[in-house]
Amino acid sequence: MNLDELMNEYADLESKLADPAVHADQVKARTYGKRYAALTPIISTYRELESVRNDLSAARELSSEDATFAEEAVELEKRIPALEERLTHLLVPRDPNDDKDIIMEIKAGEGGEESALFAGDLLRMYLRYAERVGFKAEIIDAQHSDLGGYKDVTVGIKGKEGAWARLKFEGGVHRVQRVPATESQGRIHTSAAGVLVYPEAEEVDVQIDPNDLRIDVFRSSGPGGQSVNTTDSAVRITHVPTGVVVSCQNEKSQLQNKESAMRILRARLQAIEEEKANAAAMAERKSQVRTVDRSERVRTYNYPENRISDHRVGFKAYNLDQVLDGDLDAVIQALLDAETAEKLAAHS
Repeated sequence: MNLDELMNEYADLESKLADPAVHADQVKARTYGKRYAALTPIISTYRELESVRNDLSAARELSSEDATFAEEAVELEKRIPALEERLTHLLVPRDPNDDKDIIMEIKAGEGGEESALFAGDLLRMYLRYAERVGFKAEIIDAQHSDLGGYKDVTVGIKGKEGAWARLKFEGGVHRVQRVPATESQGRIHTSAAGVLVYPEAEEVDVQIDPNDLRIDVFRSSGPGGQSVNTTDSAVRITHVPTGVVVSCQNEKSQLQNKESAMRILRARLQAIEEEKANAAAMAERKSQVRTVDRSERVRTYNYPENRISDHRVGFKAYNLDQVLDGDLDAVIQALLDAETAEKLAAHS
């Protein structure tokens, strides 16, 4: 899409968002609003660049009559390369899911109870990051471990600027090196937890035939297998054609657990369809964990050295305590910069 088409689309969205009737449909208004917000920096930069070019042209015309215009022309000329570079970066094809909310699953892997405790640390890190950047996070489902960690936890994260754009690279195996709470000899252990990230799918995005679903209900269980509820409120949904199974037991009502399970199922099925239809989408998701195997790590959290390392882009920093408290900006930016560089290289 060229700049003229983007300008027309932006004007059209501006008109639609000014129409009160559009806001009666919250899903439509939200979709338009997100696209408008995504286009705003492109249009603003383009308008600024055009303004500077026009001012430069005028200053050059008047420079022969007044020396101050010659000086102004020099200053204006210096601004153009930076604006052109910014516009080039903004015009790099965006991931179509960048504006979407996400479903994130964190799963304990090798390492038993220590891995479950680390999964809990990752959950807190993402919840604090979401709070810092103004995203809204909710725990959709959780299976606790005996020592207060998580065997498996699923979170929904929503953000005005698009949670997927910021958190899509978190998928993969996260490895921790530290002395576990369960270690009496003070030895450093290595264990791992897996993270899966899916763009959240709207009902209109994924059509699910109710006849393709097998729905089972059972009694919720807590740490150690003890019963949490005395009613069969937990729900397990199997999508028969794909074999995808989702279970939820976090809520007290069967209906709420079914709704939560359907949210996760839609996100997973959409991800499967995208991988089938789009080789690029598959490439972007290739680092995501399939089995929580320490050898497939994307990131290492080394407690003795207070170090975080992202192995995909060679990022390293010695502020692990701050990262675990939600300060993920630097590592996320390194991943985003690498993505932009790759896309620029592909389109140069």
